Amino acid sequence: MIDPDVVSRHYTRGDLLAALRSGVAKLGKTPETLTLDDLAPVDEFHIGGRMATRAFLDQLAIGANDRVLDIGCGIGGASRFAAQTYGCQVIGVDLTDEYVETGKVLCAWLGLDAKVELLQGSVLAMNLPDASVDKAFMLHVGMNIPDKAALAAEVWRVLKPGGVFGIYDIMEVNAEQLVFPVPWATVAAASSLAPPEAYRHALTGAGFEIVGERNRREFALEFFERLKTAAAAAGGPPPLGLHLLMGPDAPTKVQNMIVNVSQNKVAPVELIARKAPA
Repeated sequence: MIDPDVVSRHYTRGDLLAALRSGVAKLGKTPETLTLDDLAPVDEFHIGGRMATRAFLDQLAIGANDRVLDIGCGIGGASRFAAQTYGCQVIGVDLTDEYVETGKVLCAWLGLDAKVELLQGSVLAMNLPDASVDKAFMLHVGMNIPDKAALAAEVWRVLKPGGVFGIYDIMEVNAEQLVFPVPWATVAAASSLAPPEAYRHALTGAGFEIVGERNRREFALEFFERLKTAAAAAGGPPPLGLHLLMGPDAPTKVQNMIVNVSQNKVAPVELIARKAPA
């Protein structure tokens, strides 16, 4: 079992909000003039960025009257996107205190703090009532959660009957050793990768029905090519980007992620599961 403090320390930077304020200034913006699209390069901490978020969340059929749970919300990027795009209420839960506190400030900057509530805590024991959310999703989170069965059971608990749970995670394709560090772990001992069948087993064991699955490896490879082209043209990282979240070894983590996906050791995979109606 991986100590949750190890996971939280991996993501904690210590000066994240200051770095984001500096990036906003470099864009020629202020917190008052910042837009959701301005934040997209740093808000979407997963393969495919905003394009992947939209393609994934559209499958959940989120409505304006829905109460939606963002599991492992990070700084709340997907939470803000969902609230603004679908008009829903969003609750985000994340283990890393700095991410949550930073996310709250960003929500206030964009005027979304009435639509998005971010909470610090474990997604394996959320401070939410039973059957209190209509939809739930997580993007690149399960790689830090060893007990997939406990996660599925907790999401089942908080979802209303008929609710939908979407997962977009990096999943193991074969048993070959990954190249580390990667964005979610510095060493293999801190990684909780699992194959799609392990997720399916956890979901069905909790009572979910799997209603959709899609391997996004080809999409990921195309995204990496666009990323490399854009980085070369820019001559350096953008004012707001994932390097602010990943720290000084961000280029190594990204390159290793590209290698691992290219060699078909891992792939981003979507799973959509449904809780049976009452």
